[in-house]
Amino acid sequence: MHLFWHPNGHLAAVNQFQSWYSRQPVALRTLIAINVVVYIAWQFLRWVEPINGFVYNVLALNTEWPGAVLMPWQLLTYNFLHLGAGFGGLLHIAFNMLWLYWIGKEFERMHGSHELLALYILGGVGGGLLSLLFGLLMPGFFGSIIHGASGSVLGVLMAVAILYPYKKVALIFLGTVKLLYLVLGFLAIDALLALSSSGVAVTAHWGGALAGFLCARAGQRGVDVTSWARFFFEGRSRGSRSRRSGRGSRTATEPKMGFLDRLEQWLGGDPKVGSSSGSSTDVKEASGRRSSQRSDQSSSGRSSGNTDEVDRILDKISEKGYDSLSEEEKRILYEASQS
Repeated sequence: MHLFWHPNGHLAAVNQFQSWYSRQPVALRTLIAINVVVYIAWQFLRWVEPINGFVYNVLALNTEWPGAVLMPWQLLTYNFLHLGAGFGGLLHIAFNMLWLYWIGKEFERMHGSHELLALYILGGVGGGLLSLLFGLLMPGFFGSIIHGASGSVLGVLMAVAILYPYKKVALIFLGTVKLLYLVLGFLAIDALLALSSSGVAVTAHWGGALAGFLCARAGQRGVDVTSWARFFFEGRSRGSRSRRSGRGSRTATEPKMGFLDRLEQWLGGDPKVGSSSGSSTDVKEASGRRSSQRSDQSSSGRSSGNTDEVDRILDKISEKGYDSLSEEEKRILYEASQS
């Protein structure tokens, strides 16, 4: 047993974390990083009165009239603020970020970084708008200051639950349940909390879930409500247009850096590190994972029929996008990703 701290061990831990971080999809890792950094900074800065007042009055969502009506950016900024203190505040951000990681990681790799980012933002905005509406109709009933990513995360969870009604999650004590039932359970608990003076921003939860539901339904009907978020991943979106190695070659021109790439570079990171795993819109990367899995499957004696079908689906995504898939094709792709 080592009783003393050793710098080499510390550096190894840092390197392992950097390696893990770079392998995460870019939108997911950026959203989690912003939330965690803001939370940690707040624990030190909340004691400074000018900063405390600025955050609560300008950045958090103020549902009292005129509040966010005169400061509409609050509909965005409140989704990245976890202003609770102590163990309760830590549970708040931990709960949100863990669910975002568990569900958002797979969703981003299948749908694209821009869709996860758009769902997160639209879920938060939807939660904020519903909170403003209730703030006008029932002033002070649900609290006047709202903060946290719960609405955004519930928007993502609801969208995934609608797009993949067969998706299940494993829970302690409850076992394996469908994600849709889990989300509905969250909302049912919120309905009970709404009858008490718990201080929980249930309107933000309901609004986020409603926004996620509407986004998923719009996508199923061929209406793309997330394309605006491609701006943040400009370079990655261009790279995703290249076909898989067996059917074409990647353009020799270096793709233009997107906004999040430039942000990571400004913060001192390397936006190219882990870009293949982080760029969920890159069908070539997805194809590579499937190829690796196919070699394992063939060695275990599986038939090539299913892999051929996955191959065809990946080709279809490359040509027409994920939204062109039928429900059956989405199911096949999802099950293949779990094998």
